[in-house]
Amino acid sequence: MTFWDPERQHGSQPPLTPEVVADTERTLGVTLPESLLRLLRIRNGGVVADAWDAVPLDGGVDYVPFGEVCGAGPADVPDSITLSDTPYLIGEWGLPSPLVLLSGDGHTWVALDYRACGPAGEPSVVYVDADFEREVPLAPDFRAFVERLVPSSDC
Repeated sequence: MTFWDPERQHGSQPPLTPEVVADTERTLGVTLPESLLRLLRIRNGGVVADAWDAVPLDGGVDYVPFGEVCGAGPADVPDSITLSDTPYLIGEWGLPSPLVLLSGDGHTWVALDYRACGPAGEPSVVYVDADFEREVPLAPDFRAFVERLVPSSDC
């Protein structure tokens, strides 16, 4: 079973290259986790397969949706959000920094959180609700986050 939805290409960026990674990291001022880059080398963002589209919250009574992942590429790509759009979106939505937004709709986001580890460290993953100014830690790192993903139909 693949992480990416093979039928839906929305949000996918051109294939990941070392130059795109370097440009994205320079724009964001952070080092992206290798576990994220491994996924983006398979497909540079887009729709996640239904088998991996949710993160259960403690207690199992609710979940955080994770239907798409932002790919690496330049900001301002028409009809798409890339990781490089993070600085603009943080300002627009009044989000804490330094975060790197992975998936969201403006009101809520799943993000890499560099506040504790610094720009070259291994970021944790956090859910941020901009409307209610709420943050929920999801995983200590991106790999652990991916290992927690389940089908939303199971939540």
